[in-house]
Amino acid sequence: MSDSTLWWLLAGSTVALELFTGTFYLLMLAVGMAAGALAAHAGLGLVEQLIVAALTGSALVVAWYFVKKRRDGDPSVRSLRSVNLDVGEVLQIDEWNPDGTASVKYRGAQWTVIHRPGNPPTPGSYRVAELVGSRLLVDKV
Repeated sequence: MSDSTLWWLLAGSTVALELFTGTFYLLMLAVGMAAGALAAHAGLGLVEQLIVAALTGSALVVAWYFVKKRRDGDPSVRSLRSVNLDVGEVLQIDEWNPDGTASVKYRGAQWTVIHRPGNPPTPGSYRVAELVGSRLLVDKV
């Protein structure tokens, strides 16, 4: 069996493994293995094939890491209205405790409310931004 066939088999099995795990980085490594196969087709020796595969796969993994790091993260699932129907509801808060929490009656129960860091807690209307544990995180309306 030729070197290129082994590289293509490795690349294919890495893609299959990625399909089971959902790890996008494995696709980058599979591209590196495909580069190793192309190096074998070009007639390079085994050491050169390994160097081409390693450099290509590693460079793509590092590049994808920086692309992913630069993008904004996905919003918290706890802040999605489709997951939590409390998100977006408006509460009236009359008094804040010294520890930065408040207690409000909402949906027939007492809830502990916390404000988003950086916003001073003042009495008034607040919109529920997300559910943090059993507390409501709110923003000033």
